[in-house]
Amino acid sequence: MSRYQNVLFCTDYSEDAEIAFVHAVDLAERYGAKLHIIHVLASSLRYSPTETSDTAAPGEVTYASPEVVAKAGQELKSRYQDRLSGVKEVVWVIKPGTAFVEILRYARENPIDVIVMGAAGISATQQTHYGSTVEQVSRRAPCHIMAIKNPERAYTL
Repeated sequence: MSRYQNVLFCTDYSEDAEIAFVHAVDLAERYGAKLHIIHVLASSLRYSPTETSDTAAPGEVTYASPEVVAKAGQELKSRYQDRLSGVKEVVWVIKPGTAFVEILRYARENPIDVIVMGAAGISATQQTHYGSTVEQVSRRAPCHIMAIKNPERAYTL
């Protein structure tokens, strides 16, 4: 049985991410683990990861300045902080760039034991040539992955 000491929860604020959050918190509480919460300010520009479309008007791109990153960090905390009463230690992370790249980079640079993320994110309807974030992370992660799906969403083949 695995003993998780560091749990990485990845969020894009989607429905599946909200469900995955419950699982990540449960793991952190159950094992007394440190919970790392990451949100990647999405960049549609693969070779310019400091550009982000998260805070820009539709169709526009803006620079992920320290102010933009700080504001995104405040939003991240406001969404989740009140629901972390049983978690002993939390690390808040905002990174600009391509989601799967930044998640994998963070997992490799830190002692992450398991990555918890929603199976389908906000960009599920906006397919890119990279493939889904969950697919890319699960193929390349240096640790266990939990992809949590919304049980109310029907998937058809």
